[in-house]
Amino acid sequence: MAVTHVGILAYAFQIVDSAGPADLLSSANKSAFLAVKEYGPIDENIISRAPQFVFHYIGVTRDPVLLGSSQMVIMPTTTVEECPELDILLVPGPYLSRFELHPKHAEFIRKHVEADKMLWTTCTGASVVASTGVLDGKKATVNNVEYAWVRKRWPKVNWTREKKWIVDGNIWTGSGAFAGVDMVAHWLKENYGLDVLIQASNNLDYEARDDDGLYTVFPQRFDSQGNKVATHEFLYYDEE
Repeated sequence: MAVTHVGILAYAFQIVDSAGPADLLSSANKSAFLAVKEYGPIDENIISRAPQFVFHYIGVTRDPVLLGSSQMVIMPTTTVEECPELDILLVPGPYLSRFELHPKHAEFIRKHVEADKMLWTTCTGASVVASTGVLDGKKATVNNVEYAWVRKRWPKVNWTREKKWIVDGNIWTGSGAFAGVDMVAHWLKENYGLDVLIQASNNLDYEARDDDGLYTVFPQRFDSQGNKVATHEFLYYDEE
């Protein structure tokens, strides 16, 4: 299966906005499935259909970037001028009141959307993208905490809070940070199958929600007395 190149803009974003989706994708990698196969059985059919993602953290320069939470610093792996061709661009959310998007990042977003490539936003990342004009006339969502502020600031966007994420063409916008993870989980299920998503989620002990925020994505499990039990089942090789 062809490698999927995922770009993440490197600026002062909240860590989970990027790390959550990226770790879920990483846990769906065929290489991840092969690694955890050492500890317990995995269906070979699932492994054969697993994707392979490569990540690019895109800075304006290659200088270290102080993120917007937890005082974490990252090193961009590429720049807006050097970045290889992407399949997906993820725009994570910063703290809006003290954030200004660099013009080079803004132009990078515009060119990516103009090329009809997949764009994801998580949390306040939708406001960042709205500032470039590419969301004008489109339906989108954003973190509910900043919703009224964002709607007033970017009135040409058709903002909504009706779902945890919104799909409008090649642009997917998630509301809160973990709604963005659920959005990416939905994309994985659509493109690679529920069993691949379950295995990836099993690796993280994570359960995806649907776009209403409900736990209906994975089949529920019950014990012999009919009591609901944990969604994930962890399988191990027989001990000798």
